[in-house]
Amino acid sequence: MRVLVVEDERLLADTIAEGLREQALAVDVAYDGDAALERASYTEYDVIVLDRDLPTVHGDEVCRELVAQSYGGRILMLTAAGDVDQRVAGLALGADDYLPKPFVFDELLARVRALARRAVRPVPPVLERAGIRLDPHRREATRDGRPLRLTKKEFTVLEELLRAEGGVVSAERLLERAWDENIDPFSNVVRVTMATLRRKLGDPPVIETVTGSGYRL
Repeated sequence: MRVLVVEDERLLADTIAEGLREQALAVDVAYDGDAALERASYTEYDVIVLDRDLPTVHGDEVCRELVAQSYGGRILMLTAAGDVDQRVAGLALGADDYLPKPFVFDELLARVRALARRAVRPVPPVLERAGIRLDPHRREATRDGRPLRLTKKEFTVLEELLRAEGGVVSAERLLERAWDENIDPFSNVVRVTMATLRRKLGDPPVIETVTGSGYRL
């Protein structure tokens, strides 16, 4: 499950993110509306925890824009205003759920998980190249008909390489797609994951390292 926390109170945002990460969720953080829309434009979040009172772009506008785009992730709106009229107004904007501040973290976690189960995602196409067949919807991958037992990270890395259709995918791009922003950008996790993925794919080798640029299938 991937979650975006949008909250301008940095301590609160970071606290929520840390709590969700402790529950094995991949979490990114944005501190204003502009950053939220930018992140949502290139990342498919299952749930967006959205504060209503945001700088640069108000939370209402963020919600309207995401709804207008038919964004697949669900929106949990947060606000300090807890009266019924405010809740109705938030839901009328297109938010899927509403949680007034202050709140208990366990309730927020329960709501995030409930919304994630309802997240709508378009069924992605099956990807094929070099004898590799990957079905993102069923989370299945084979090479020359042989099933591949891949971890979530390995599966995502292989998916990104297949989507590039022979183009080079940078290590930074793989970090962004398979891990969250909390990962150390100087970590060697991509190199380690690539080594195990190559071993599982077997011979002949199909993943090429492009020095100084990234990897290519």
